[in-house]
Amino acid sequence: MKLKEILQKIVDNKESILLNDNSQDWEASTLLETLTESKLKVNAYFQSNLYIAEIDPRGYLGRVLYKVKQKK
Repeated sequence: MKLKEILQKIVDNKESILLNDNSQDWEASTLLETLTESKLKVNAYFQSNLYIAEIDPRGYLGRVLYKVKQKK
């Protein structure tokens, strides 16, 4: 699944979460609007309530792109 699809699904489901990239918290809708197309095309995996991780070319989980945080 592409990062764009994951973010769109979060927005569509109106999930009450923030995504943290180790520098700040982001709304999924903001990331959809501001990330470049090449970043949105990255293959990724969404583990609900934990993280969004990149999938490397061999199909393994790579680096964590965003940690999931519940909105307060």
